[in-house]
Amino acid sequence: MNREERVRAVLAGQEPDRIPVSVWMHLSQYDQDPRSLAEAMVEFNETYDYDFIKMMPFGAYTTPDWGTKLAIFCDKYKEVEIVAPAITCVEDYKNIQPLAATHGTWGKTLQCAQWVNRLAKPNTPYLQTIFSPATTLKKLAGARMIQDMLEHPEVVHQALEAITETTINFIKANIEAGVSGFFFATQCGTYDLMTDVMFAEFCKPYDLRVINAYKDETWFNVIHIHGLNVMFDTLCNYPCNVVNWHDRQTNPTMKEAREKCSKVFLGGLREGPAIVGTSLQYDSIMSSCSDPALIKKHIQEAIDMVDGKGLLIGPGCVADPRSPAENLHAVRAAVER
Repeated sequence: MNREERVRAVLAGQEPDRIPVSVWMHLSQYDQDPRSLAEAMVEFNETYDYDFIKMMPFGAYTTPDWGTKLAIFCDKYKEVEIVAPAITCVEDYKNIQPLAATHGTWGKTLQCAQWVNRLAKPNTPYLQTIFSPATTLKKLAGARMIQDMLEHPEVVHQALEAITETTINFIKANIEAGVSGFFFATQCGTYDLMTDVMFAEFCKPYDLRVINAYKDETWFNVIHIHGLNVMFDTLCNYPCNVVNWHDRQTNPTMKEAREKCSKVFLGGLREGPAIVGTSLQYDSIMSSCSDPALIKKHIQEAIDMVDGKGLLIGPGCVADPRSPAENLHAVRAAVER
């Protein structure tokens, strides 16, 4: 099987020749230039012979066009940081207006997808990373978002409408660019941030509008549930065919999740950064383990949880860029038959 055939087989509930696998990480030394980032992602994927590319635009790419201030380092080990939010008062929500897919940093991220389409090896699926509207708003407003949802819901909904429209514009352009699907990430689906009631009002309706814009147009669509104490039962039912979460760091385990969800799981690697202050701190087996054999054992544990069925191996979130080459090779070697 080639890479696409292998992934499609898993998504169709069939048995592949081996379990598909991929690893992705921030490539912060390249992620301010679309072509350079595309070249780096493709080279990384070929170096380790992974089965698909999960695109890695910097995590705040949806925010600077609305006024978020960033610190950009172009350093392999130092990701872009948000240093000042775009929204500092209630009136600022009204500044969030719809944007075209080609506008500013959205447009640069679209160009990256276009470059991957040109550069990727034939039959290599690739996914564009998008964020839920509320996740983007959280990055724009910072800590005040939850209180504003409670006290000023009208202006919050207005901003979410604009972000949703912009995200859908971006989605349509990426479909034209040839993406295989989308990696839809929500950082709001956790009880550590909000209740089910708040999520139902401020997140789910906008999430579903975004996902419905592509679910019938692309074939490889992942829902990423970021964080701990997550709303798994709600989010695993989103209309995506693959579910990814911090499965080695929070409940449910893959074994527990399989009892309630029949979709394909993507994960198995304990890779889950948390934002501490303005920077990422990694909980990473890939960078902390000095024995590649233990990486293979770690992956086999995940495979055993679901009897090797309906599974793609990858990070629970994003791998530490300090991960050594021998461990990155071990991930691929772990699925060989």
